[in-house]
Amino acid sequence: MAGRLSGRLAVVTGASRGIGYQIAKGLAAEGAHVIAVARTVGGLEELDDEIKSAGGSTTLVPLDLTDMGGIDRLGGAIADRWGKLDVFVANAGLLGVLAPIGHIEAKTFEKTVTVNITATWRLIRSLDPLLRKSDAGRAIVMSSGAAHSAKAFWALYAATKAADEALVRSWANETMNSALRVNSVNPGATRTAMRAQAMPGEDPKTLPTAREVAARIVPLAFPDVTETGKLFDVRQNRFLDYRDPA
Repeated sequence: MAGRLSGRLAVVTGASRGIGYQIAKGLAAEGAHVIAVARTVGGLEELDDEIKSAGGSTTLVPLDLTDMGGIDRLGGAIADRWGKLDVFVANAGLLGVLAPIGHIEAKTFEKTVTVNITATWRLIRSLDPLLRKSDAGRAIVMSSGAAHSAKAFWALYAATKAADEALVRSWANETMNSALRVNSVNPGATRTAMRAQAMPGEDPKTLPTAREVAARIVPLAFPDVTETGKLFDVRQNRFLDYRDPA
């Protein structure tokens, strides 16, 4: 497929539903070969069908991001087959639980931290050498307004997203003199299953769809992006400097 990402290779985690699903479709529509990573095989197969019916191509990777060895093997497999990576979208994440800090069960805390922070770090470690081999590597890590608002009962999710933003900022500083550009994204309230879990009384029709949100995120993967170490706010459709109020 011809497009802004023709001939490029992209990894998208959490690609079986929601924003990740739509980002994967959007990248494929721009010509990228998408390595779609998720736990849910059915969702990945549906994605594969949609992308291929539109003339795109995918490689499906059923992987639970608590499997750290699997993340390492993913990087190794990409290195062996393609030798480099052009786009990495760290989208997968867990809400955990909305509860007072002292009421969060240890197993819930640990699993949420594992998927939202540790797996992100492990993916960065595995994929960074491949992204550096691209002439225009682009990394996009999903965050949330919760990282800045720190609302009552949102401590677990907020803390993990704040940690992800810190990883992005440090990674961006480490790669400042390379062709790799690294940014966080705050998608804002979106019509997804996670949002429904967090806000069960909310009317989903009042929110933008995952497809609409993804359409604003996909351009961050384009080779002409120059910003790095910043937060892209989807609702404002612009990059924010971390020194500016979000």
